[in-house]
Parts: sequence; structure tokens; C-alpha cells
Amino acid sequence: MKKFRKVLDGLTTSSPGGGTVGSPSCGSAAGTPTAAAANTPKEVDVQETLVSENFQLCKTVRHGFPYQPTALAFDPVQKILAIGSRSGGVRILGRPGVDCFCQHESGAAVLQLQFLINEGALVTACADDTLHLWNLRQRRPAILHSLKFNRERITFCHLPFQSKWLYVGTERGNTHIVNIESFVLSGYVIMWNKAIELSTKTHPGPVVHLSDSPKDEGKLLVGFESGTIVQWDLRAKKTDFRIYYDEAIHSASWHHEGKQFMCSHSDGSLTVWNLRNTSKPVQVTFPHGKIQKDGKKESCKPILKVDYKTSRNSEPFVIFSGGLSYDKAGRRPTLTIMHGKAITVLEMDFPIVEFITLCDTPYNNEVQDPFAVVVLLEKDLIVVDLTQSNFPVFENPYPMDVHESPVTCTAYFADCPPDIIPVLYSIGAKHKKTGYSQKEWPVSGGMWTLGSHTYPEIIITGHADGSIKFWDASAITLQMLYKLKTSKVFEKPKQSEGRASELVDEDPFAVQTVSWCPQSRIFCVVGISAHIILYRFSKYDANTQIVALEVRLQCESEDVISPSENENNPCFSEPRSGSHSPQPHQQHPASPGGGTPEGVKDSALCLKVKDRVVRVPPGYQAELVIQLPWLDGEPPQQISSLDINSAYGLLALGNCNGLAVVDYLQKSLLLCMSTLDLYGAADPYQRLTRSPRRNRQSTSGLTELSDNQQSVDMERSKSPTSDHVNGHCTSPTSQPCSAGKPRIPTGPEGPRLARRGPGRPPFRKAQSAACMEISLPVSHTEGYASRRAMLQQLHGVAMYSHDEHHTTCWSERESRENSFSRSRSSSVSSIDRDTKEAITTLQFGESYGRKGDALPTPCLWVGTSLGVILLVPVSIPTDQDERMEEPVTIGPCGTVLMLKGSVLRFGFLDCVGALIQSPYEVWRDPNAPEDPDRPRKRKLVHHSPSSSQDACGEGHLAVVCSERQAKVFLMPSQSCLFVHNITESSFVLRADVVSVCNSVCLACFCANGHVMTLSLPSLRPLMDVSYLPMTDMRIARTFCFTNGGQALYLSSPTEIQRITYSQEMYDNLQEMLGELFTPIETPEAQNRGFLKGFFGGTAHTFDREELFGEAAAGKGSRSLAQHIPGQAGVEGMKVAASGAVGELARARVALDERGQRLGELEERTALMMTSAESFSKHAHELMLKCKDKKWYQL
Repeated sequence: MKKFRKVLDGLTTSSPGGGTVGSPSCGSAAGTPTAAAANTPKEVDVQETLVSENFQLCKTVRHGFPYQPTALAFDPVQKILAIGSRSGGVRILGRPGVDCFCQHESGAAVLQLQFLINEGALVTACADDTLHLWNLRQRRPAILHSLKFNRERITFCHLPFQSKWLYVGTERGNTHIVNIESFVLSGYVIMWNKAIELSTKTHPGPVVHLSDSPKDEGKLLVGFESGTIVQWDLRAKKTDFRIYYDEAIHSASWHHEGKQFMCSHSDGSLTVWNLRNTSKPVQVTFPHGKIQKDGKKESCKPILKVDYKTSRNSEPFVIFSGGLSYDKAGRRPTLTIMHGKAITVLEMDFPIVEFITLCDTPYNNEVQDPFAVVVLLEKDLIVVDLTQSNFPVFENPYPMDVHESPVTCTAYFADCPPDIIPVLYSIGAKHKKTGYSQKEWPVSGGMWTLGSHTYPEIIITGHADGSIKFWDASAITLQMLYKLKTSKVFEKPKQSEGRASELVDEDPFAVQTVSWCPQSRIFCVVGISAHIILYRFSKYDANTQIVALEVRLQCESEDVISPSENENNPCFSEPRSGSHSPQPHQQHPASPGGGTPEGVKDSALCLKVKDRVVRVPPGYQAELVIQLPWLDGEPPQQISSLDINSAYGLLALGNCNGLAVVDYLQKSLLLCMSTLDLYGAADPYQRLTRSPRRNRQSTSGLTELSDNQQSVDMERSKSPTSDHVNGHCTSPTSQPCSAGKPRIPTGPEGPRLARRGPGRPPFRKAQSAACMEISLPVSHTEGYASRRAMLQQLHGVAMYSHDEHHTTCWSERESRENSFSRSRSSSVSSIDRDTKEAITTLQFGESYGRKGDALPTPCLWVGTSLGVILLVPVSIPTDQDERMEEPVTIGPCGTVLMLKGSVLRFGFLDCVGALIQSPYEVWRDPNAPEDPDRPRKRKLVHHSPSSSQDACGEGHLAVVCSERQAKVFLMPSQSCLFVHNITESSFVLRADVVSVCNSVCLACFCANGHVMTLSLPSLRPLMDVSYLPMTDMRIARTFCFTNGGQALYLSSPTEIQRITYSQEMYDNLQEMLGELFTPIETPEAQNRGFLKGFFGGTAHTFDREELFGEAAAGKGSRSLAQHIPGQAGVEGMKVAASGAVGELARARVALDERGQRLGELEERTALMMTSAESFSKHAHELMLKCKDKKWYQL
């Protein structure tokens, strides 16, 4: 525990961190002390409880569908499923809650998976020709052994049930044998040239199939790609038979009796072979090949896999993928089920990667009785119920549809109100699909219990099609609660609407950001078409008409000030009274549909809101739509920041042109100003038409300006659309003001501008977080341009960050902050008039708008891309009736604070260090029936800064974090208490003030992959871990922190990765994770019966150890395969210990099974003895009864 004490009087300015009251970095721009200093606390006493030992970063769980799956396996006894992926990941799934992710360090694709059935282990074969043995008897699986093949490529693996010898087929056609326990290669090898006839002149190709005969485990069926099939006698070390077929083989499957097998081929045919006569197939069928008019069969696609499964009470099942005819273009991938004479073709939405038939028994020599088929598709996982004639699918309990539409944004809320999850689930359950199988989900292995450290958590995902999904993320699980479609608010775009049709985008409803207040259940969605939708939650359906409001945040050409107007006044010390304000300055129509004011021509909306009364179901119901229209052929800039406050009834939005504040209760526009106008007379920068510093800079990616005035005018005449790529303005010098009259571009830019004028859609394909990737350069000069490109994609606007404008190093700037002057040289502080200073973050809260304020009042904190913080006080009528009728007054007060870099986040603490929550309105159903006895009133909850600090007096602390720096200000004196430079070599992408271990801290995620936490208010570094390099925009756009020491991001286009940075949660993680392995007795093999065993051949006892062991076969070639032990160091010891514990557990289970069997044997023996005694007794009685009788008396 550390105590920080700082003496403040509002006038002392000598301390390096404190700064002058009049400095732009930590004081009012007026530069003169005010009487407010008398009201500030003389002393801030905060006892910080967080230390570095409270933090530990680790991954917790991964949700969603495995990205780019490649392999599938199932353990029929443990009933767990494994899925391998192209990136080297393995997902192991059991009952809901049992979900584990493993990653191969090499990142090589997983080619094949093999469970050691009921042994708690998994073998993976990877594309780098390495075999790995995973121990599943621990909650976090680890690799026990690895075997790297050096000279041959692995193509196929097979592990017989209850065997410790793994057959490995290679590209050269050889078959090697690996001991699973020691992961050592046996000296026994089946060479390809011994398997085929000596007279054969061609190589048979890679091994594509290996399986042991159900009739005799000593016989191994080897299939080669060319069409050659060999049955190898492992004891005699020779072939029993060879089959040469004209078509290439893809797979083979045995009949359970071991007398015949079926093969699938590249020509779409299925062949059945009988062991009695292997000269030709017993049957050849083309399931989807029809006979054409000329008598020939139509050519078909390959059948990639076939399963031949027998059933006790019906005809056998033949299940295969592929085999469709080539002539039917556009047909979807299919899975075909042949049951007797019935053929059922199941069409899939995505290509089939692999499928597995689930059977009741793990023994291949018993009747299989299949009951389900697990089908792994490229983007989905489905399970088909084989026990019903219509083959319905099971309802998937896993969140495999996160990527149903590409994810474009995420939000994470921990410790939500406990009633919100049941309410959302009850609404969402009404819209669930039907027609699923009524049976239980067959993948039911493992154990999972609800941990003691759980609390309500909700994840919200926004998607490219405009849909919003609410997920229950409590207890490290994920279950969808409710889905909302924002596209229903708008009319469907019609092609016949002339110019409006040109504005239609491929994904016009894509979600950029969401803002949610769980307490009031107010929900806001920002769309890519420069629109905001405000939703209210109701349990009742209603007839409603959505109100549309237009906000024009474009500037007029007359607002551009030429150099001649200000050459004698370069500092613009006088207020500009409306100059640079977006048009118009006053509110726009609040009526539904929002008519266009006179004088504004050539305006259009990207989307048209429904202007009729619509019936809306229970759930989230749209109430207000705010749209930024096209003006004079210029598209609206995308909205970069949003905040909503239910207690105030206000919504604030900003982009690179300015700020707008909307009263959503009265449906009116309160404020619409450019960023420049927000400063008033308090602008800390000299904004000239052209910076002389700019011509001397040679920054990669910037549009260079020449000295002649013609080029300056040319740059100004650029249309913003000329610099739009994928909906993001990529040129920082593009003009933010739209022209009042048409402009014809000249020069080399002319043709490009003509091609990309307003006739083209303003936004291309939606920037889904699932598909965005950007590489970060290493060099410093390239870093600026790449960093800017990243930020433009991240925020959706063209912006300048404060540190990109000045070549003066920030250490010099920091040392001179105390002597900042308005008449400073323009080479240091002036900024081009062309620059778009974007609004990057907004926050409503109770604060002090001016130094002279004695009490906190509603304020809007505004952060810009130049590192400037503006305070905008708001005056709201307190009476409920007046609130709905009297106007809310709002206006900038001139308070300016500054940081390095673009402002990212605000947070407020009281003077004892507790987090101050924003005020909110308690939820009430807007459509609930009226109660005359209890009139509905707004119930507001205010967290006043002075409510919990009687001893400290009034005031509060404001935490501000930017891309480079974090500062803590004391309000209302606006004095800077603490400063911390977060990073110099990189920049912060995400930051948030979060609650951890009953305290608060500042959590940051940087572009270089570092995750950091800083104490509050002292900004002392607590954790700095190099976790994840930011290699693509998907991570940057979706990374978000939440309370409880948790965070998440989209690790792939289809998966959500959750992490924790809390030591407490790290310690409890083992309890929260599911158990993959549970001790289960292996089912006993069925008795073959005397007659079946006598006539059906002997069940050969086969000792593989005798054949493959080192004593008989010798050691394998060391140059062929290299053994790699499990993870080294402490982790390896842990794994080994876990393995030892697993072995002990296995031995204990075996002893229990043996004891149980001995007990059963003893009971049976006793029963037989009792029966024998009873029989003897009855026989003796019968003898006594009949001994004196004659034979004819019997």
C-alpha cells in the first residue's frame, strides 16, 4: 500500500508535472488564475492498493468456429471432439462449457488427428511432418512427445483401438510404426517396393489409407493413391493380396465382419471388394452418375471419403461426401446417405472438410449401429441425426455462428445488472429456429461446473450486415442471447431510384461502433453510412414511427480563411463567431423524416429511414435515427466518436469536421459546431493556411505542398471523395469544407477526381474486423504513414495526431510546457488550415466546466486527434415536465487541456480514488400499460463527485489517456497532478479505466503488442507484458478492456479470444475451466458366440509388442525421425508431473476395474455354487421319491 500526497494551491507552478495554470497542457487557456483556487482541496490523499503482484496476463478461453479447419477426430468413449486448423490450432470440445484451445508452436497446419480412445491423449500430425502427443488429462493440455520426420512426408496415420503402435503412411509409399508411449520409431517398416509386385514398373504413390482388418488385427490394409490396394500380413511380413484399380483411391472402409470393404474413387464411383476374390470388385456404383442419351455415364467429381457402417436392425449405411456430376454447375457441396435403397442428399452451405460417423461401439469388429454424423464444413460444424428418417440436425450448443456475418466491432461488459441476461434471453428465445433433433447433443464428454468466481458478463458483436448479437459470456462460456437487425430501420435500397441507387454500398448497414448503457438499457449503433440508431428496450410489441434527424457536419467554402485576411493577425486571438461552423448552426428538423431546409441543394442520404408506422416486436425498438447527409456532392465523413447519457437525455457525436449534440428526448439538435469553433478564443495553436515547416518535412505517405499558390489552391480544390478508400479518408490534407459552387479539377488529379466523384458510392466494402490486415513497418519514417493509415482505418476518419505535426522532440516540448505562449513561433505550434482535427472521444459526466464553478454540473468532455481536451458545460432543466418542454442549453466555455497524441479515453475518480460512474436513468418500459395510481416518472441515479468524500471536500480527478501519454487532472482547478509517457516507440490503440481487485487502474493496449496497466491516480506502471504484436487491423479494431481484469479481441475472422490480466482470475482459472478427461470404464467387447467363433474364423490373438518391439524389429533409423521431448524447464516438469498423476489415475482406474471384475466374478462363483447345491438337493429328493417305484409306476 502506498500513499500519495500532493500539496496544491492552484497557483504554484514550479513542479515539472504540475504545470502552469495557464499552460495549454494542464490549465485554462485564459492563462490567468481565478478565484476557483480557493475552493480546491489543499490536499489529495489517495491510498493505492494495487501492486504489480495483482496482475498476471494469460489467455482464458477462445470462442467461435475454428478458423480454416483441416481435421476432425472423435473419442467414442470419452465423447469429446477435436478440430485441427491450418494455423496449427486444435479445439477440443465436450459438453457445453468444456471447450479447450491448444496451439502448436510451429504454426504448421494440422493434417490429421487421432485420439487414444479412453486414454486421455491425442496424436496430431502436422504439415511440417511432425507427430505430437498431447496429454488431455489436465485442464490445459500440453505436448508430452514429438517426433519429427526428416526424409519423408506424412500423408496418413492410423491408430487401432487399444493399441500403443501408430501406423504412419508417407508420401514415398512406406508405412512406419511408432510406439505411442515412448514416441520412438520401430525398426519394422513396410516398404512400398515389398508391398507391390516386382513386375510393377510404376510407383504406387503416397499412402492414402491404413486400417487393420476387423477379422484379424495382424492384417493391415494399405491403400495407395494410384489405385493399388494391398493387405499386408504383419506376422509373415508379406502381402496376402494385391488389387490394382484404374481409378485413384481416396478412402476405404471395412464391413465389420472383415470379409469385404468399400473404396471411394476419383471418378465418383464406389467399389465393393470381397476377400475371397480380389481380382475384380463385387460391385461398382456411381451414386450420382446418370446414364446420358448416348449411353455413357456422365462424369462425376471424386468421392473424397466413404463410411460403410452396419446396423443391427436395418440395412447398412453408406455415407460419403462428393461424387456429384460435373455438368450441374453451382450446386452446393453435399453429404449423401445411402440406407438400403433410399438415397438422401444433404446440401451444405460450405465445402465439406471432413466427416465422422458416430457409432455405439469403439470396436471395429462389432455391428456399428451408427446414430449420428459429425460434418466439419469450412465455416460451420453440424451433426446429423441418423436415427430418424428425415435426418434432422442437432442444435449446436457451441457459439459457432459468431462469424455468420463478418464481425466489424466488439464491446465487452462485465458485472452487468443481474436481471439483464434473463430478460435478453427470454426475448431472444422467441426467435429461435425449430426443426432440430429432439435428442441430446452427442458430444457430451468432460466435466464443467459453474465456478464460484462468476458474475454477469455480456459481449456485443456488430456485423457487416448491420446485425447486432448479444452474448452471455458469464463463467468463461458464450451463449447467444439476442439478435438485433439494424437494417429493418431502413427501406430496402431500390435500383430504380436514380442517384440514390448509386449510394448503395455492398454493406451499407455495417456496424462501426456500439454504445450501451446496461442500467437504462439504452442502446446506440453507429453505422458505416454515417448514421446513428438509438434503441430503447421494451418487453411489449408496439406500433411506432421512427424519427429521423439530419445533422450537417460539413463546412462551407466561405469558411476557408485566406492568408490575406489574417496576415496581420496570425494568432487569431479574436473569436471567430461562427467561422468554420458546420452548416447550419442551429437545430434541424425534429419531425419524422426531417425535411431539407431551403438553400441546401444537392443533398442526399445514404439510406432512407422508413417514414411509416411499423410494428416492432419486443426487445430493442428503434426510436431515433441520426444521419449525416451528402452535401453538394460531398459524402459525409464517418462518425468517429459517440457517447450517450440516459440521465441527461443527450447524445453526442463527432467526426473529423466537428461535434454535434442531440437531445433525444425532445428529438432536437442542440449543437452543431466545427472543432475550431469549439475553441473560441482558447485555441492553443496558430492555424495558418500553410505551414512553412510542412515543405521541409519529407514524411512518407503525406501529400507534399509546393510553394506556389496554384498548387495550394489545387490542394484545396480536392474533393474528399478523391481520397476515400474503403470508406476512410486517407489523405490528411483533403479539404474538410464542401464547396458552395461546383469546382472542376485541373492538372494531373483531374481524371482521377472525375472517376471518383460523388456519383460513386462513398463507402466500398464494409471494413469488417474479420478481414482487415495491415503490416507495421520497422523504419521510423515509414512508421508515421503506416501509423496514420492504421488510425484512419481504426477511427474511420482522416486525422492528424499532435506528435505528427512537429519535428521538435517531445522531451523539449515537455520541458517548455510551463512557458507556453500564444505568440509562439509558427514553426513549432502552427497547424495547417487544411488539417482535419477529428473528435476522437466523448464523455458525459458530472464535472466542473470552469475554474470558477463551485458545484459539479453536467459536462461533455471532448477529446481530439491533436491531443486537445475541451469541456462543454450543459444546462439541463431539473423538473421532469420542464425537461420535455424547455430547451437544454449547451456551449463551449473555453476550457482547454492538452496531451501528447490523439485522446482516447476519459475516466473520473473522486478524491479518495474511487471510480465515479456516469449518471443514468433507471430503466422503465416505454410501452408498459399506464397505472393511474403510479404515474411514470424518470428515476435518475447520480454519482456526484462529492458524495463519497466529505473529508476531502469538493472536486474530483479526471484521468485522460492519449496515444502517447496519460495525465491526471484535479478539477475544478484544472491542475495536472500526474503525467506518464506511456510509450515513445509505439502508440496506444485501446485504453480504459477499469476496476480490478476492488480498486481501479488504467489499462492500455499498444500497437507493438504490449498490454500495460498503470495505477491511479499516480500513473505508476504495474504491468507491462509483450503479449501480441498488432499485425492486422482486426485486433486493433476489436480489442477492448472491461472490469474484473478481462479483455477480448478477434483472434481470427471467426474466433473471439478472451484474456485476463488479473492475478486473482489467473489463480481461479483452473477451477473455471472444464475437465476434458473423466475416468470411464471401457465397454467390453461382445461375445462372438461358439458357432460364430467356430465357423467365422478364429479371433487371432495378436501381440504387436512381439513384432514391433526393439527386441524383434530393432531400432528405427535416427536419421529418418528425430524424437523431441515435451516442453522444457518448469513447464515440462509440470507436464511430466501431470502425466505421472495421469498414469497414477489410470492405474487406479485399472485397479478399480480389476477389483470390480473380481467382485463380479466372486459373486458369479457364489451364485453358481448356490445353484449347484440347489440342483444337488432337488436331485437327491427326486431320487428318494422314486427309488422304491417300478419303472412302469414312474
